[in-house]
Amino acid sequence: MALTATERTTLKRLPERGSHERATVRSILDEGIVCHVGFATERGPVVIPTTYGRVGDDLYLHGSPASRMLRTLKHGVPVCVTVTLVDALVLARSTFHHSINYRSVVVFGTAVEVTDPDEKAAALAAFVEHIVPGRTADARPATIKEVSGTLVLRLALAEASAKVRVGPPIDDEEDLALPVWAGVLPFTARPGPARPDAFVPDDVEVPAYVAAYDRPCS
Repeated sequence: MALTATERTTLKRLPERGSHERATVRSILDEGIVCHVGFATERGPVVIPTTYGRVGDDLYLHGSPASRMLRTLKHGVPVCVTVTLVDALVLARSTFHHSINYRSVVVFGTAVEVTDPDEKAAALAAFVEHIVPGRTADARPATIKEVSGTLVLRLALAEASAKVRVGPPIDDEEDLALPVWAGVLPFTARPGPARPDAFVPDDVEVPAYVAAYDRPCS
């Protein structure tokens, strides 16, 4: 089922790369780790990188109640959240046509504060599961004090779109005969070996979800 296209989510340039498919938007969000949150302040526009979690068609942001970003957004300031995945460098025969293969999502809306303790706890667990699936079944859950001391905001994925660039370079026809290498240089993000901290007992093994860690990939 597709999201409803709006004036803000309808692509004007290269619209063939755009998508309002809910599954596409979700898959990109689920593979990403960091989002950028843009909003206006009295001192001008601000863009803040942070982590996020998704539950269904809701995106969650969290942090300290002292966070300027969260304190601003909870009062109804319009927000734009973006997530971008870089898949490859695209090297063309001309510098003009160099590009990047990528997948991105842009979400517009107004965030609301989550006050229900159960929803807050579920959202905080979703943040952990988003970064390291399987971790919440192993680590100590957040206490009531920790949940109450965390500010959580919910942003509905009602006004969102994805944009994707795939494929080889698009060179001008007259450049195809140039003796210049052209093609795609794929990018992959892979974790290195897990390194325990100094307080892990010798008989505690690396969990399987850490040893075999990988990001979901569409």
